[in-house]
Amino acid sequence: MTQIIQLGQPPIDINVKRSARARRLSLRISGVDGRVSLTVPRRAALSEAQGFLREKESWIRKHLETQPETVAIVPGAHLPVEGTPREIVETATRVIKLHPHWIEVPHGPDKTAARLRAFLKVMARDRLAAASENYAAQLGQSFGKLTLRDTRSRWGSCTSEGNLMYSWRLIMAPPEVLDYVAAHEVSHLSEMNHSAAFWAEVARLMPGYDQHRQWLRKNGGGLHRFQF
Repeated sequence: MTQIIQLGQPPIDINVKRSARARRLSLRISGVDGRVSLTVPRRAALSEAQGFLREKESWIRKHLETQPETVAIVPGAHLPVEGTPREIVETATRVIKLHPHWIEVPHGPDKTAARLRAFLKVMARDRLAAASENYAAQLGQSFGKLTLRDTRSRWGSCTSEGNLMYSWRLIMAPPEVLDYVAAHEVSHLSEMNHSAAFWAEVARLMPGYDQHRQWLRKNGGGLHRFQF
């Protein structure tokens, strides 16, 4: 069970979750979206949790100040597509048009975010499907369904049935980073683990993959700053 309580002024929303497995109070601030979560043992009093949060309020606010600012998807904002920041420009076009340094979107700023999200999802599916098919062919494997989600804890996954899932936000990263995630997940078709044999498959598909892996670790959270 999860509830939201507010802390201090200006108020900070705290997601409080009770857990039968928790043995102590555990505080976490997401590096992706700045969400503050407190896990509380099932039998602990709410007053204990509130007291704990008051003690940690200064620490929480200090860490929230370091969180990257969110970016609204509106005309004039810059949105990365395939690793390149592009200004969102509203024009009389009827369809979204991608240019080297800007994106043309139809008039109607209230629909800009939804239109661009749909546009990026189509791009992401095309790129990820092509990359996955290419790498699977190199391994002599095949995969099942390919789905896109807006996941926050992982960039991709491969099920034991061979189905692939990817975050559509990968289309905002450099193309080589998207390719690395595809190579990583497709390699699970051969090795459903993270053993040395698995990483050898990844290296065979994408030599020098570690630089792209490190890019995601350093910069991936920033892709969630963009609020669609």
